[in-house]
Amino acid sequence: MPSIDELNERFATPELARFEAGGGGLPRLVLTTGGAEAHVYLHGAHVSHFKPAGKPPMLFTSARSNYQPGKPIRGGVPVIFPWFGPRQNDPNAPMHGLVRMREWQLDSIGQIKDSVLAQFTFSSDDQTRAAWPHDFAINLGVTLSSKSVRLTFMVQNTSPAPFTFEEALHTYLAIGDVRQTTIRGLRGAPYLDKNLGLTRHTQQEELLKLTGPIDRVYLDTQTFCQVNDASQGREIWVLKDNSFSTVVWNPWSDKIGTMADLDPQEWPKFVCVETCNVKENAITLQPGEKHWLDAEIATEAPDLGL
Repeated sequence: MPSIDELNERFATPELARFEAGGGGLPRLVLTTGGAEAHVYLHGAHVSHFKPAGKPPMLFTSARSNYQPGKPIRGGVPVIFPWFGPRQNDPNAPMHGLVRMREWQLDSIGQIKDSVLAQFTFSSDDQTRAAWPHDFAINLGVTLSSKSVRLTFMVQNTSPAPFTFEEALHTYLAIGDVRQTTIRGLRGAPYLDKNLGLTRHTQQEELLKLTGPIDRVYLDTQTFCQVNDASQGREIWVLKDNSFSTVVWNPWSDKIGTMADLDPQEWPKFVCVETCNVKENAITLQPGEKHWLDAEIATEAPDLGL
């Protein structure tokens, strides 16, 4: 792994990008533009922090998060690939796939108008092939502006046979109190409720009110979500493209005590609204084909061009 000095010598750009020692001494890229700031670890290409200009942070990261090789960072936006949650028929496989606990490479940093873009890459190796027998190349682009952070995840099949995978940008939103939070944008979508044995239901309400533990996989939905963070008097917009699933999760006080990397008092401070292609929305790629997924966490409503 290059040292922080070596990374800064290669990539540091005045007023836009620099490396520093993050949690556990892991290299962390600090991006700044227009008064906004974002942090991205090489460990997992993990966006751990986003603070838009003049506003509170919009991503939650646990005070008890691990920052060490072989451990996931709890919070921010973990990159999930090539399976979501436990791997089917393999209880010993790592949760959420192969890449969130591996070191990625930073390829480039550039400026696009008033935004800064960092590109991270990772490719299959002997370790990934031992767990999942396919070759792949993946890329994560992180674009920071004064009002949003956008993550563009790309997968290319570099193996000689087709493969099917799940993917997620597992976004932890920072909120004042989950009990005063609602989510708009999922009405009419079917969902699998993990807390009810993966039974299938349909979202009937316009506003999803969070009143207890929630772990739902919404399927066949391409719409954005509007999160009303009432206790802080703000809205958070989770925009997406080329995504057909959305996961909403919070363990509540019921289950948080079983998670060593979450403080038992932290559960009211976040809700996960995840941009995904999972379950029956999994993606199949032929040899040489590429697929991309886009998620944006924004302070303002999208411009629909109406």
